[in-house]
Amino acid sequence: MSKKTASEPSSSDKKSAPPDSVPLFVDLDGTLIKTDLLIESAFLLLKKQPWMLLVMLYWLAFSRARLKQEIALRAVVDFSALPLQKEFVEFLKNEAVQGRTLYLATASDRSLAEPVAKRLGIFKQVLASDGHSNLKGTRKLEAILSCCNDSAFDYAGNARVDLAIWAKARRAIIVNPDLGVMTAVRKRRYGVEKVFDDRPSLTKTWLYAIRPDQWAKNLLLGAPVLTAHAFNFSAITQVALAFLAFGLVASATYVLNDLLALASDRHHPDKCKRPFASGNIDLASGILGMLALFGAGFGLAAQLSDYFLFTLLAYLVLTIGYSFYFKQIVLIDVLLLASLYTIRILAGAYAIEMPMSSWLPGFSMFIFLSMALVKRCAELITLQHLATKDRKDKIYQASDYPILSAMGVASGYLSIVVLALFIGSPANIGKYTYPDLLWLLCPLMAYWVSRLWLKTARGEMHDDPLVFSLKDQASWIVLINMLMVTLVAI
Repeated sequence: MSKKTASEPSSSDKKSAPPDSVPLFVDLDGTLIKTDLLIESAFLLLKKQPWMLLVMLYWLAFSRARLKQEIALRAVVDFSALPLQKEFVEFLKNEAVQGRTLYLATASDRSLAEPVAKRLGIFKQVLASDGHSNLKGTRKLEAILSCCNDSAFDYAGNARVDLAIWAKARRAIIVNPDLGVMTAVRKRRYGVEKVFDDRPSLTKTWLYAIRPDQWAKNLLLGAPVLTAHAFNFSAITQVALAFLAFGLVASATYVLNDLLALASDRHHPDKCKRPFASGNIDLASGILGMLALFGAGFGLAAQLSDYFLFTLLAYLVLTIGYSFYFKQIVLIDVLLLASLYTIRILAGAYAIEMPMSSWLPGFSMFIFLSMALVKRCAELITLQHLATKDRKDKIYQASDYPILSAMGVASGYLSIVVLALFIGSPANIGKYTYPDLLWLLCPLMAYWVSRLWLKTARGEMHDDPLVFSLKDQASWIVLINMLMVTLVAI
């Protein structure tokens, strides 16, 4: 939201006032665009070549300017999709139309800054880092003073490092300020002309980023408690800790995945609203938040068994592998997604340190492969309706839908076959008081799987079938009935 200070001229004065002759210098990262080009281009490079992290440390040993230039030369940034601070950009365009001189002054490398300036077409000149000089803080101030021959200038920025520039500027324009910036500006009584801030609530945005609603998947950790009939305080407490540990690590991987998928998310009709793709959370905060979540999750896991800790680590490795590489390989992506669900069940058994039924992994692989294929088919239908067949990141084509849906339905029904074999197994009959009641589980599962695929074919499926099921009344009725049947049978 744009805010006026008391010193700002009234709207009636502006109409008769001549164009402002004082040039305005505009910061790029976090100000003009709601992202950081260095971090974003680094993630683009690491996504394709993870080993480049060691090379980046080598470049950084020379200088930060060298690091920026080397990364910029290798990363392919989609400048057309970068999230702009729209209200601020409109203000700049109005200033340019009125004849004011605008400069883009940034610490980003010139090869990244110039395409952004060209996209908007309102800047007279670009001041940027060049591989030798890192144009930040006092060095940026020196470049600005040199450009305007030590005369008056205004400056638009967002960070604490910009305080030194605002101290010399005639007026300050503050855009999406970092934490503590507004307090420092008020304390030093800089002449603030305008404040632009279009970010939503930080708490709500972070909740969106870590996706606690997805933690419902971790209820699978409790499956071994049910199959082993381990209804005691110790087992339930251990599963609760395992649930929290998996949730924290899963949230960290969601953040990592979003950081790696910035470019593709911005071209997606729904994912473009995600906190990092939209720029509502800065990338540096995202990295720190991700590391904190990883630390808390593995800290909790260390309190449980070593096997659980290693399983959680395996889950993380597979998830990162999925985000970096396997997500782009046809069919491997859905098989890996199914495996990640099955790993949760295995981890639950290790958390309570009890043996797991051999039927359970087979059932879970088939049912979760079906759900993974539901997700892919739902995405294909959505993209067909939106006529976005040529999106750059696609690995499935519209013509793949019939075979994918056939595999998904078959996989879903195979899970019911495994369930039937488990129910009829002589080794399991003795564990239940009324084992024949378990046969009721098969028609309940058949109804749920069939309904899931019918909803998908009709285009009524959420892009995540688990989220859909948690909001779907019929799915809850099926789940409650299955639990009641199982408990009565026990």
